[in-house]
Amino acid sequence: MSTCRHPLRTLGATLALGLLGACTLPPAAAAKLPPPAVDAPRAAAHGEQVAVFAGGCFWGVQEVFEHVKGVRKTWAGYSGGSAVTAHYDLVSEGDTGHAESVKVVFDPSQVSYGQLLQVFFSVATNPTELNRQGPDSGTQYRSMIFYASPEQQRIAAGYLAQLGKAGIYAAPIVTQLVPLKAFYPAESWHQDYASHHPDDLYIAINDTPKVANLRQWFPALYMR
Repeated sequence: MSTCRHPLRTLGATLALGLLGACTLPPAAAAKLPPPAVDAPRAAAHGEQVAVFAGGCFWGVQEVFEHVKGVRKTWAGYSGGSAVTAHYDLVSEGDTGHAESVKVVFDPSQVSYGQLLQVFFSVATNPTELNRQGPDSGTQYRSMIFYASPEQQRIAAGYLAQLGKAGIYAAPIVTQLVPLKAFYPAESWHQDYASHHPDDLYIAINDTPKVANLRQWFPALYMR
């Protein structure tokens, strides 16, 4: 069942889906996760790097990273499949190989890749849910890290191992770590959807709390 694809829902249906999502928020919703033991040093010079994350409906994931200091731009889109089928109606069927993803362009002198991972796992995704996230189900909602360089692969693999050994989660971590082959921006109406529709009940119930947690747990990284 795909719920992210139905922005206009009845009050009863949205509340029911929201309550389901509230039961499956990231286990880290009770506390901020520790930072990665392995991370990249802050770059001395300003520049840009790219990170791509998938953690459920891209509306909420994009909204989280839009509020992280050092992030210059984000896009909602699709990764993991081909360009031919990188269209919402096709991706929403769950059989194109894509995951709803968010491309993050960031300044490594202001925020490290490891800090982005810490935010991702603390706030944006539940890494123990397989082919779903909260009220949204299907392979397009799977949790994934698309690494753009060997350094990102090393840092992400180290953090996944670190979280697993720490025993933070009651269930196994199923977040996939794969190379970034391509990112396809989603349709224009998806871009910054949460910012443009803060009163949408899906957003209010499932995504607004994520930004609130970001503000509470990462005050030094939070940006209005």
